[in-house]
Amino acid sequence: MTQPHIISSFDRDLEAVQALLMRMGGLVESAILDAAEALEMRDEGLALKVRDGDKAIDALEQQIHSECARLLALRAPTASDLRIVLTVMRVAAALERCGDYAKNLAKRSLILAHMSPLGGTTGSVCRMAKTAVLRLKDSLDAFIGRDKVLAADIRDRDRDIDQMYNSLFRELLTHMLEDPRAISPAMHLHFIAKNIERVGDHATSVAEQVIFLVTGEVPEEERPKADATATTSRSTEE
Repeated sequence: MTQPHIISSFDRDLEAVQALLMRMGGLVESAILDAAEALEMRDEGLALKVRDGDKAIDALEQQIHSECARLLALRAPTASDLRIVLTVMRVAAALERCGDYAKNLAKRSLILAHMSPLGGTTGSVCRMAKTAVLRLKDSLDAFIGRDKVLAADIRDRDRDIDQMYNSLFRELLTHMLEDPRAISPAMHLHFIAKNIERVGDHATSVAEQVIFLVTGEVPEEERPKADATATTSRSTEE
């Protein structure tokens, strides 16, 4: 009579930690969108809110990690249950990095609020941010639904954000070549765009974790990429 109770208790623990993950995902999505809005509207108050809100995202990641460690130690899950715990930990780590990118975006928005805007570049950045957030949301939906078809589609669409980044990169280069005064704001916008491109990469990584969760295997073929700036820009993970 005790075994069903143990299984039920473990299932509740799994559901609870996945609920924490979804809460974390919601905070990250809001942070990225708010940071992009702060950039476009030159809203320093909103940028500060995003910057300070990163503490809540970090706290959730730590809580999820602790809960997963407890499950591994006390429940000793096997097979599919073990994959769930491992996937949750990996997705939480990816979300924490995306939260950091949102914070970086907000911090640079505070600087750019005191600089002259560069044409429609902030609008391009915001469109890119919205696309990345939609990609991240789709990946989390695939996780909840254990939808490997959606996950594979997300992985195949990885190049879309890369192409947006490449286009913006060329636009920023044009501004810098035409006016040396544009170099400083253009560089800040470039770092922001690269951070958003990395959010897209992490969204794709989450989709790959969903495929691992459902099938037990990580995709072997390389994901499609379209970042043509690798030889002209350095990494901006901060």
